[in-house]
Amino acid sequence: MIMKNVAQIFAELVIAKSPFLEELDELVVTNQVYALVGLTHEPAKETHDLLALRDQLVEVAITNKTIADSLTDREILGSKLMALLAPYPSQVNRQFWNDYRVTPRLATDNYFNFAKTTDYIKTQAIAQNIAYTVPSAYGQIQITINLSKPEKDPKAIAAAGKTRSVTYPMCVLCMENEGYAGHLGWAARSEHRIVRVPLNGETWGMQYSPYAYFNEHAIFIAPEHRNMHIDATNFANLLTLVTKFPEYFVGSNADLPIVGGSLLSHDHYQGGRHEFPMALAPIEKVITIPGFNVEAGIVKWPMSVLRLRSTNSDTLVKAATHVLTRWQAYSDETVQVQAVDAQGVQHHTITPIARMRDGQYELDLVLRDNNVSAEHPDGIFHPHQDVQHIKKENIGLIEVMGLAILPARLKSELFDVQRYVLGEVDVVKEYHQAWADELKANYHGEAVDEYVRNAVGQVFVRVLEDAGVFKRDTVGQQAFARFVASL
Repeated sequence: MIMKNVAQIFAELVIAKSPFLEELDELVVTNQVYALVGLTHEPAKETHDLLALRDQLVEVAITNKTIADSLTDREILGSKLMALLAPYPSQVNRQFWNDYRVTPRLATDNYFNFAKTTDYIKTQAIAQNIAYTVPSAYGQIQITINLSKPEKDPKAIAAAGKTRSVTYPMCVLCMENEGYAGHLGWAARSEHRIVRVPLNGETWGMQYSPYAYFNEHAIFIAPEHRNMHIDATNFANLLTLVTKFPEYFVGSNADLPIVGGSLLSHDHYQGGRHEFPMALAPIEKVITIPGFNVEAGIVKWPMSVLRLRSTNSDTLVKAATHVLTRWQAYSDETVQVQAVDAQGVQHHTITPIARMRDGQYELDLVLRDNNVSAEHPDGIFHPHQDVQHIKKENIGLIEVMGLAILPARLKSELFDVQRYVLGEVDVVKEYHQAWADELKANYHGEAVDEYVRNAVGQVFVRVLEDAGVFKRDTVGQQAFARFVASL
């Protein structure tokens, strides 16, 4: 009996796992593998794990000098090998919409599983993330320390400085990333397939995040490279998407620096099948918006949130647009809220989040202000200096809803803080020192890991309170009431 080599076994598994290939395709797939890695007689070290076989084939390619031994070349080849499972986008889209005619849930389930099978969604890397919840006055706050994104390749960084600038694709969200091989400083996307979604006269793209922050972390991308914007069209698009995918929330980052997300140059939304703490927060004060037949209220949340509900999406769009228009022009110097500065620059916008709830449309409108001051040069309504040792980056859509995305450095740094609290080390990182001293002074012998984790959660609550336009104290809530009255 002739033993099959690693390329042949890999091809067999590709055929078995792909919903688009059959046994008759095996020779072609095998020859495509040989073309990518070179001929090999090496036996398979793992016959049941597709990703382990993929990694073994990458090593074969390095041995055969088919590719250089660099993180970039490894990623590009790995992506090309996994792309053997993925047909052309026309087939993926046909399957998605055939499934959708059965139920939207079937369509998203199958597409999500397909993206995991091809390793476009990096499930192995995501599993490294640290995730837990912390009780707070606003409900269970969700904390993640993001360890999944790959390290920068030093060789790629050095080579990128000698490479001419590339304008294709224009950015990491552009449609042109579909099937793109990648290059120095640009992620490999050979296995990437985008579902096309009709959206109010345009054809948008739907994909999943490779390094998902929550369950079925979907990204909806505009068909052209254009800036983020918050307006009536934005509200209508969000409500249309939750109509199409009623089990998903869909929201948009704000469209201004500091309060917007990390990518403002390409219009996009994020959604998924996940219940965020803010979605579970109750309305603590019912309000009315004159002229609009919607239920409305102020949400009990550290940031300033209005929740609107209606069974009619058009009515909700008009009411939300009214709130946005009023907010964009609203100032209250008693709480440092300034709509437009002396240079005519606008500083107010909204982070909107849509969902279906008990047969109604629900739209949360988070008021945002990106002014700066001498005291708070990073942003008046941005994490203040004393909490930036935990979270310094923009407070975007995901954080707004109560899920902290914290940097990987904290894994080791927080372990050092635990040891400091126990008296096992004398110092921690300088930017943690004052916080660590406070924790040590208030420590009473409980489980130290849980003690520090809870403390991180309380810092993140403070981060959200800093980002809140109308503070939770008496002065802030009186100011919030004045804005509501202006509606």
